[in-house]
Amino acid sequence: LAAHYVYFENSSSNPYLIRRIEELNKTANGNVEAKVVCFYRRRDISSTLIVLADKHAREMEEEMENPEMVDLPEKQKHQLRHRELFLSRQLESLPATHIRGKCSVTLLNETESLKSYLEREDFFFYSLVYDPQQKTLLADKGEIRVGNRYQADITDLLKEGEDDGRDQSKLETKVWEAFNPLVDKQIDQFLVVARSVGTFARALDCSSSVRQPSLHMSAAAASRDITLFHAMDTLHKNVYDISKAISALVPQGGPVLCRDEMEEWSASEANLFEEALEKYGKDFTDIQQDFLPWKSLTSIIEYYYMWKTTDRYVQQVRVRITSLIPREAVLLATETKQLLCSSLWGSAFLIGGFLISLLAFYGGVGSCCTTGNHQYPPPLLVHDFECRCTESPPWKRCK
Repeated sequence: LAAHYVYFENSSSNPYLIRRIEELNKTANGNVEAKVVCFYRRRDISSTLIVLADKHAREMEEEMENPEMVDLPEKQKHQLRHRELFLSRQLESLPATHIRGKCSVTLLNETESLKSYLEREDFFFYSLVYDPQQKTLLADKGEIRVGNRYQADITDLLKEGEDDGRDQSKLETKVWEAFNPLVDKQIDQFLVVARSVGTFARALDCSSSVRQPSLHMSAAAASRDITLFHAMDTLHKNVYDISKAISALVPQGGPVLCRDEMEEWSASEANLFEEALEKYGKDFTDIQQDFLPWKSLTSIIEYYYMWKTTDRYVQQVRVRITSLIPREAVLLATETKQLLCSSLWGSAFLIGGFLISLLAFYGGVGSCCTTGNHQYPPPLLVHDFECRCTESPPWKRCK
């Protein structure tokens, strides 16, 4: 029943409560309780919030440009209001014995007919989130980007030679010229120079010498994408003049040092981030507020995607996957492999029926699957094969 929408009865005089089951737990006295997410009806919220909900509904109708709501009879409009729910983030525990049936709840789909919510039994929808503590209504984060307001406006086809009137310089910025005067070898040599300058810049920087105490670590850090992007950007700005670009890499004040978020963060900050990620998941706003308030949200998100490319992340994923595999499944897989190896003789004979396939099979399987001594092939099978060869063909015997 987990993740199912159900009716709960809390009073014989009130309508059923609508809840989504998150998990079922057995209490100490043997009873079963359901941990549920609350959905509220219009009767459960204040009249002030009802006005806000109706205003939001009218705005959605205007954006959807759907005349269907206007054409609905008053009775169906009234019924539709009773099908509307308000999601909340509130959790509560209720006795499982109070469950009275299943229902369906979905996020309001702008492309679906409103009558479809009335045609189906026990079917409800929601579009707003209700906070019972703060007494507020907010739009849910989920949204299906389908409808009239998400359609592209296709302009008329331009005639040959006709200008579209746009200022191309305001639309995009060219950062690299594919048809530049340099050959690939010259560009590769310039990138080697840029990495060397980056390594030298880290040797001069005190904080970098602490984070990368060895030459190999400094060279690896200097080879990251941010150094190469800066080098290619410098080459483009200097009109692909290598001598000018090299001078720009090493200006008067010293070599340019380019560092990304992976290099900027300390080891303690990285540990804090992993601890926060385990607690909050990918809720970067909470991670920033509770664990890394001195980091910007942009910095945290950029670091997250770089961290996912590291070996440390790969190892954590492997450990997590291994922990999810039950021990019984591992034992079952081992026993199945042993059983298959012990019965491979009979399976191969029934499928192939030829001694050549048996010999080839034993030559490949004996070294990796068997643990005891076997005769290759068994005398019984050879004798049976010889008898079959001396007899009349099987299609004659079947007549």
